[in-house]
Amino acid sequence: MKKGTIIIFIFLLIPTLSNYVLPQEEHVARVVSIEVPVRVYKKGHFIRDLSIHDFLLFEDGVPQRIDAVYLIKKKTIEREERHKEAVKTREPEIESRNFVFVFEIRYYLPKLNEVMDYFFNKVMLPGDSLKVYTPVRAYTIKEDAFKVLPKQKIADQLKAKLRKDIVMGASDYRNLYKQIRTIVYTEDLKAKSLMCMDILRKMKALQQVDASKLTQLADEFKKTEGQKHVFLFFQKQSLPIPEFLSDRDRLELLASMPQHAEEIKTAFSDASISGHFVFITKKPSDELDITRMVNYADQEIKMEDSSAEIFGAFNDLAKATGGLTESSANVAVAFQKTVEATENYYLVYYTPKEYKADNKFHKIEVRIRGGGYRITHRAGYVAD
Repeated sequence: MKKGTIIIFIFLLIPTLSNYVLPQEEHVARVVSIEVPVRVYKKGHFIRDLSIHDFLLFEDGVPQRIDAVYLIKKKTIEREERHKEAVKTREPEIESRNFVFVFEIRYYLPKLNEVMDYFFNKVMLPGDSLKVYTPVRAYTIKEDAFKVLPKQKIADQLKAKLRKDIVMGASDYRNLYKQIRTIVYTEDLKAKSLMCMDILRKMKALQQVDASKLTQLADEFKKTEGQKHVFLFFQKQSLPIPEFLSDRDRLELLASMPQHAEEIKTAFSDASISGHFVFITKKPSDELDITRMVNYADQEIKMEDSSAEIFGAFNDLAKATGGLTESSANVAVAFQKTVEATENYYLVYYTPKEYKADNKFHKIEVRIRGGGYRITHRAGYVAD
């Protein structure tokens, strides 16, 4: 073909190409099934006879059609109901149960032995996993461990490690308490105020919960199938406040909000984790000794509660994830009440109307027809 002929051929193609319409990208609506564990109580008792028609569910205030409801007892589906027009929902992953204990405790309590014994003997079943965070390190107990050692042997080993780690983790805290008792002998008011505030700030920092540990846990659990239960054990905390500190200093020490509380709450809810809060109200013996000191070195030291804000944050976390909060001087009794909630619940499934992966948090609200019920469930999810 001659050069001139090629040029003419190209120009002849230009009108044809200009009229060519590229195929439009086909947008396919993404069907997403949202799982919502729900617990319904009346007069303190779990209600087991609810049907799919008793549930009402809203996303961001918009009513949603419920696709299916399952009544779960431990690892068994006791009852199942589906909407006749519902799209196919994923089957509940209930065979695998993942438990996590987070101990934010400064003083060891013998009742923690009862917590471990009850869990291993009454709760943990084949296929379950357990991860324990102590103030020092983390331990993971998987099903394979029971092929090597009996349950009670593993429980006994874990109890010993927990006690050792709590004592070790609290050593710095106890030393700071001793320093406060010594500083009150200082005659210079300004000097001892500055020294006390320096030590009390360090004590306050030791009382803070590791937010990064909890958010990382939630991120890991989001990819995990099965039931997910986190128990937060938190011991009531106080600070030894000398009477010579100013109101401004006291406010700084006692009224600081926990950081990242909303971030943790969102992450737990999005991962469909049931977070249960066990608040231990019993005061440690060390604090009781200081509380009894009146006019110590001609100065009064009072133990003032510094855990109110953290209690509020963890209580909100339990509410946002469908878990429970129990407060008691007896940690074993409080734990048994919360763990019972993990064994009876409904799984409610729905397909959001016009789902969009907007990376925003979407609020879920579940109601029961007739009223008079106490309902716990996850607060929502992030559409990603």
